[in-house]
Amino acid sequence: MNVNILNNEVQEYINKHINADVNKIALAKPLFKNISSAELAGQIAAKKKSTNKLPTWFKSKNIYYPPLLSIEQCSSEITAKYKANLAIGSLLIDLTAGFGVDSFFFSNKIDKVYSCEINEELAALSNHNAKILSSNNIEVLATDGVEYLKTAKAHFGTIYIDPARRSHSNKVFKLKDCTPDVTAHLDLFLEKAQRIIIKTAPLLDISAGLSELKNVSEIHIVSVKNECKELLWVIDKNFVGEIKIVCVTLNETDKTFSFPISDLQVKPKIATTEPTGYLYEPDVALLKSGAFNLIAEKFRLQKIHQQSQLYFSTKIKSDFLGRIFQIESLMSLNELKKEKSLKGNVIVRNFPERAENLVKKYKISSNHDDFIIFTQTNNGYLAIKTKIIQHY
Repeated sequence: MNVNILNNEVQEYINKHINADVNKIALAKPLFKNISSAELAGQIAAKKKSTNKLPTWFKSKNIYYPPLLSIEQCSSEITAKYKANLAIGSLLIDLTAGFGVDSFFFSNKIDKVYSCEINEELAALSNHNAKILSSNNIEVLATDGVEYLKTAKAHFGTIYIDPARRSHSNKVFKLKDCTPDVTAHLDLFLEKAQRIIIKTAPLLDISAGLSELKNVSEIHIVSVKNECKELLWVIDKNFVGEIKIVCVTLNETDKTFSFPISDLQVKPKIATTEPTGYLYEPDVALLKSGAFNLIAEKFRLQKIHQQSQLYFSTKIKSDFLGRIFQIESLMSLNELKKEKSLKGNVIVRNFPERAENLVKKYKISSNHDDFIIFTQTNNGYLAIKTKIIQHY
């Protein structure tokens, strides 16, 4: 940690050049004594990345930022706030704290937080920032969290861990493929705490995760603007009962849809008529849960086709997690060929052609509020002309 970065003139330069070309700054001659151009550029890039992702840090003076990769990989402020509400007890240990974002928000809910980070440099700046943010109940430990836990005498209300994937491919992965391996240490965690919260990437298959874990009480699927950000596995020491699935969308208005996992066995109810009224496109959190049939039952919607994952109703359901469109007309593909000056954003669901090909084929120009949805009903393929009335 280069304390010269915190000098007033350096901080003023960073703030004034937040939108500058960091590549040019990195390649230019050093502007300040004992600070390399690369260090200066790195602080600017990381702070700019924090503008929307970490507004508390961005708005605070004298924050020391880590390498850009750490900012990209850490929790966003909005998701960290959400998971803080899942913690229990008065004592929490964050085993893989990184930049300390999750530790900070846990500290707003929990009396004492131990924030473990094996990277000494990252731990040092996390400790500095905790003081800047007046988080006096965080104790930063530059150590391996799991190894620390093995000898810790305290009993924790909550253990939080965000294991890193060893493989960065998009292939299916397992928890045992992460570092640290939570499956190998789960008995230790259950011995040391009442609750364990594990954050995983959305790519982890829910069934695969359940096959590797025990005592899972809840699975939270967290989405921001229709992008699935996190899977949160809540494990309770003495839990007996049925697992609850919680789908969460954190947007301008936060929404939640929860259900016992057995409800995934609900049988499908497919519409026998063509869609009318309002069309519903589920948020990715709902889709990740696999509750394709339950969505229709709980929101009193009709599913347009078994494989399409689109729904409709004659009355609007504004509590729905996802986008809602008002249906203007249905058109067969033959009818669509005769149309001129088609306008709308193209969405493809259970349809054999790609959106970009359909735009060219039917000469469709974009329009902010109009959408043309290509999909399949029980009567075949069609295009549904709509106007959006609820965004994410």
